[in-house]
Amino acid sequence: MDIVDELRAFVATAQTGSFTGAAEQLGVSNRLTSKYVAELEARLGIRLFQRTTRKVGLTPAGEDLLARAPALLDELDSLLSEVSEGSKGFSGVIRLSAPVTFGEQYVVGMLERFGRQNPDLIFDLRLTDQFSDLASEGIDLAFRLGRSAMQSLKTRKLGMFRSTLVASPKYLERHGTPRQPSDLQQMPCIIDTNRLTPKRWTFTKHGEAHEVPVQGRFQVNSARAGVELAIQGVGIAYPPRFAIGSAIEDGALVPLLTEYDVESGPISAVYLEGRTLPRKVRALIDFAVEDIKNAGVL
Repeated sequence: MDIVDELRAFVATAQTGSFTGAAEQLGVSNRLTSKYVAELEARLGIRLFQRTTRKVGLTPAGEDLLARAPALLDELDSLLSEVSEGSKGFSGVIRLSAPVTFGEQYVVGMLERFGRQNPDLIFDLRLTDQFSDLASEGIDLAFRLGRSAMQSLKTRKLGMFRSTLVASPKYLERHGTPRQPSDLQQMPCIIDTNRLTPKRWTFTKHGEAHEVPVQGRFQVNSARAGVELAIQGVGIAYPPRFAIGSAIEDGALVPLLTEYDVESGPISAVYLEGRTLPRKVRALIDFAVEDIKNAGVL
């Protein structure tokens, strides 16, 4: 049996914590995954996992192997890809994760544009507003909004996103238009709980920051849901610009306090520290850097 298949089965099982999870990640049967791991243990003459009825756990020898095997497989994949892609272009699977709204509003389109240039690539995109565990979920690349202090990840800045304060015309008719940030304290707002400080919004003018406490009946964990509520006239929203789509151009929403500088943050691509990044993933990151410059919705 091919030791590479055995190592892939071992790494996937260690990362997911079960043969079932490994089989799903690898696209093979549970029985074959278990067989590969057993053959690797027989080849090495040691046990790599402690097995229970519910999950598997690494032995000390298994932990030692896991510390080195992923980098070895990444290096092998990179070598084979470089040889193959030199004549045929990129191929295989890229597994990605992204925040839900950003993924829907931007990432899917960017992947379609990159995919047009690389018809043999397969994209596995998982959208979630929770930070994915890249190692356990087998994610090659994750898109993140805002700053991250995780030391186990390498970061490549792709660009910046900006927030935009908006309300519907009918809301402004009913409640009036805020003229300065402090006016927001007395007005119904829509709280996006995904924000770092959901109930404190910051605006800057002439270098002076104005941090305003806000409140409202509606709290959501989706920027896009906040935009839809704002369109319905239930409150003022402060979403990232990409979540608004064409609502401003269509007249459904009106930008507010435009003379103030709004909150902004980095858009980054992150991947695991210590792994050799496959050429196709590096190419996707480079493409995203250029593509995002032309994305006027950010």
